[in-house]
Amino acid sequence: MRRFSTTILMAVMLAGLGAYLYWVELPSERSKALTEAQEKKLLPFEERDVTSLSVRSGSNEVVMAAGENRHWSITAPLQTDADSREVESVLRALLLGKVSRVVEEKAPSLAPFGLENPSAVLTIRTGASQETVSVGDSGPVSSTLYAMRASDQKILLTDLAPKDVLNKTLLTFRKKEILPVDRDKIQRLRLSYPPTEIVLYRMDKSWKIRFPIEADADQTEVRTLLFRMEDLKAMAFIDPGPEHAALTKKLTKPEARITVYQAGAEPAVKLFQGGAGTGEAYAVTTPEAPIYRINPAAIKDLTRDLFTLQDKRLLGLNLDEVGKLTVKTREAQYVLSNQNGAWTLEGQSGVQSVDQQAADLFVSRVVNLPAELRVVKQTGPLAPYGLSSPSAEFTATGKDGKARGRLVLGTRTGGLVYAMGERLPGIYQARADILTQIPPKDNLLAKPGQVANP
Repeated sequence: MRRFSTTILMAVMLAGLGAYLYWVELPSERSKALTEAQEKKLLPFEERDVTSLSVRSGSNEVVMAAGENRHWSITAPLQTDADSREVESVLRALLLGKVSRVVEEKAPSLAPFGLENPSAVLTIRTGASQETVSVGDSGPVSSTLYAMRASDQKILLTDLAPKDVLNKTLLTFRKKEILPVDRDKIQRLRLSYPPTEIVLYRMDKSWKIRFPIEADADQTEVRTLLFRMEDLKAMAFIDPGPEHAALTKKLTKPEARITVYQAGAEPAVKLFQGGAGTGEAYAVTTPEAPIYRINPAAIKDLTRDLFTLQDKRLLGLNLDEVGKLTVKTREAQYVLSNQNGAWTLEGQSGVQSVDQQAADLFVSRVVNLPAELRVVKQTGPLAPYGLSSPSAEFTATGKDGKARGRLVLGTRTGGLVYAMGERLPGIYQARADILTQIPPKDNLLAKPGQVANP
């Protein structure tokens, strides 16, 4: 029994030690670690609690307030929308900022740290609480700054990066997006490029041209245009006043006007080139709004002619609409027929099947061949382009048995070939690769042992 009493005593002592560590030492250590972490934080606030931020550089101060859903607005020196991402970026830098060390408890002079005339003074408010941080010179290593809190007047070395909190001006914090659009909600676009006007409608998930012709739109080009519209940003602002009024009188002939129709709203913007040789460009929305100075390249980015916006596939129908494709070259002729989702070669004797992957790839290339350049708008003499005696001709029949599309290829010149198609009137040039991608009939047949049909 005496042997076990020692073991029991040791177990009781270990349990007591464990309880002491769990209930006394660990909470104390956690509390100490939490206190040290809080002491190392530059500011004790949570981002979601911040209601106001002011940034002062020299004699210029910008005051911003948080609204619903963390949408920020500028309240001084003027009232306008703020760039919420820029505001949150500065806030995040301050609230994540750490104090590397306390340099001076009560410094006899602030000048050695650049805090006598600080580079920036930032004030954060959270309801009834606030703190002001003055930011001075860079510290002894890169990406550090000296700072001082108004609450304790200590000189602190922080891990704040100069790019995150310095050189922030009114222009930095102003909202620079000019067209308030959501590309996924746009229903219609009206593009006016004097003397041309183009109207596009969204139909389900694709875009159509409604004016000046009824046609399918080039979906990639329209999506690119929508991205460019979202990216249209101001480089500078000319607010209402004498300069605004004088410039308004000069901006009379826009290079382009874009009107967006979405969810009952119709925001519009006019784009103007500045005077000859000035290299300037402007955007105008409403008379009450600022005149926005923009990158001159933006006008080119937002200008599209009708040919660019059209669906430039030449054949005239989509892949899933093809019932038969007749192929004629100077060397051969054959017909690919689509029956129940599988390709067959008409007139093929025996039981050898068609290589479905090869047939799908070839037909897809023909159907999706786009025009690259327009040669003439209206079809005239064909011989100069080799189209009266074509190098290749494709005729597509729909699944209803009616001829629906035709594509003719003529003379090759460089990397392009003259082409004429059902979808677009006129003569064009297309990529000449298609001439080398027309497979001989035998190459469409499945190899022995190959699984041809899906």
